[in-house]
Amino acid sequence: MKIKLRRSDKSESPKKKNTVSNETETISENTKFAIVESYKSARSNIMFSLSAEDQKAFAVTSHSKGEGKSTVSSNLAISFSKMERRVLLIDCDLRRPNIHNIFKLENKEGFSNVIGKMAEFEDVVKRDVLPCLDILTSGTIPPNPSELICSPRFDKLLKDVSDDYDYIIFDTPPIGVVSDALLLKDKLAGYVVVLRERSTTHGDIQKLLESIKLADTKILGFVKVGCTHTKKRSGRGYYYYQYYTYY
Repeated sequence: MKIKLRRSDKSESPKKKNTVSNETETISENTKFAIVESYKSARSNIMFSLSAEDQKAFAVTSHSKGEGKSTVSSNLAISFSKMERRVLLIDCDLRRPNIHNIFKLENKEGFSNVIGKMAEFEDVVKRDVLPCLDILTSGTIPPNPSELICSPRFDKLLKDVSDDYDYIIFDTPPIGVVSDALLLKDKLAGYVVVLRERSTTHGDIQKLLESIKLADTKILGFVKVGCTHTKKRSGRGYYYYQYYTYY
């Protein structure tokens, strides 16, 4: 499926390459209709993929840092919660966490503290950040992120929360930086990969595909963000924000 979003803005001058003015914002009632609809379309396609795998959990990742995966994770979580289904968003990027910043949440304790047996899930999960959406922030940055993700405690956490949520979304580290994300492969239906226009290269995509294949897991789809085009019409600037989703 291919989804295009267009936004015109007469007042702003063109941004620097690889930037989008609202790229870190979460979708809300004030978000442009086309953007909200694009996430709905992505949501529908992911739901079909999850149904085919008889799974409720998936991860969002990218090749490199700064490509927008945390924003996409957050907006997909919001979109899923709009169906009045219980959604849990977990920040598993223990090296460069960002979910708490996006939602303006406190991050003293979270995922790493639960897995490290320093806190209980019920004590640190952020309930109803939005209707039907709970968030488990990353918590304390540990010295051994990979070991925590591989631990039996992680399996126990996932088993304990599975009955309480309809969908579980993991925001994971970039696959091209560390292999932490792939350690989750046996716990997920697969990965949604975020690509950024003029940032993610064909070589990056090839390397990511090879890593996914080597790990014997699958990609559920790609979300491409940050596409900008400038066209002059009657002397005015038009900015086109295009999001492509493939499933």
